[in-house]
Amino acid sequence: MGKLRLLVVADVHVMRLGLRTVFTDEPDFEVVGEADSAHQAIRLSGHLQPDIVVVDLHLSDQSGIEACREIRRQWENIQVLLLTSYLDEELAIDAIRAGVAGYIPKYMNAHELVNSIKVIGQGGAVLEPTVTRTMLRRLQRAEHERHHAAFRVLSERECEVLKHVSAGKTNSEIAVLLTLSEKTVGHHVSAILSKLELTNRIEAATYAVRHRLDQLDATYATGVQNGKVHHRHGQGERLTVA
Repeated sequence: MGKLRLLVVADVHVMRLGLRTVFTDEPDFEVVGEADSAHQAIRLSGHLQPDIVVVDLHLSDQSGIEACREIRRQWENIQVLLLTSYLDEELAIDAIRAGVAGYIPKYMNAHELVNSIKVIGQGGAVLEPTVTRTMLRRLQRAEHERHHAAFRVLSERECEVLKHVSAGKTNSEIAVLLTLSEKTVGHHVSAILSKLELTNRIEAATYAVRHRLDQLDATYATGVQNGKVHHRHGQGERLTVA
């Protein structure tokens, strides 16, 4: 594999000089050009065809995100690493949508920066922990809502009844478990079938399993019709995906 060809983009001369110095010291890197604006970065990307464009988020004419979006639109083979002074979760999401392969802070040390570029050069991606957590939360929320949107038409009691139906319980057994009359349970089952446009208990049980009704806790069932979903958040480290 040959050297990684880099285009450095920043509107501050000192920053471009610093990046060039770091990259020039790396035998696997070759700085093929510099740009001080988004417009120039796009033009040089087409002319020089670098492997990776290392671009500052804030440029004089447009944002680095806009530069990335246009570069990726025209040349999918060119990867973009975005450098930022501060980590903003919403900007990070915009950057990912624009097609960046990396979103990292300027204040990381030279060794980390070089390693990030190598990861991208090998076809991977590099994200900061806060960005990783935001993406995971959004994916989890989307997955959660995708499954449980199927039950928004049901009341909390109907969800409880459906859980027991999916477990193979009869109306009389459900009545005992929920302290209801068998007739009331029958009404709930009929309402469930009607609201979900199903024809029988087997279809209802299959529907409940497919949409993971067993994961629909009481907190969610209470708030589902109000569109409120509660999540647990965890910790994370910088994500590198090779």
